[in-house]
Amino acid sequence: MNKTEAEFSNLVKAYRKRHMGKGPAKITTTFCKRWAICEMEGNLSPVEKFIATASDGKQMLRAARTEMVKTIYRTHPPVEMEQLLEAKFVDLFVDIDIDKDVGMSIFVFDQDIETKFRA
Repeated sequence: MNKTEAEFSNLVKAYRKRHMGKGPAKITTTFCKRWAICEMEGNLSPVEKFIATASDGKQMLRAARTEMVKTIYRTHPPVEMEQLLEAKFVDLFVDIDIDKDVGMSIFVFDQDIETKFRA
């Protein structure tokens, strides 16, 4: 990760903590063209880990988490991330593996951030 990718990771962690009550334990960000790809570990709270042990818990938790994250970013645009990158946030793709407690978020911006911030 270069400096800007590391700063972006810190902003994602702070944003998630502010809006979801808990941020990931570890984030690694990679810029690829218009995408900021964030690999996140340690996403689940103790309550969510407990819910995952129920018969339909994993599927319910995965669906709820991915929709919640997308809704939060739609209703609270990531202004700090846009300011850091000097680019407009366009879309977000989210997924999580409940068993491994590993998630991916792909932030799409309106311009090539990879070239702009190449180390």
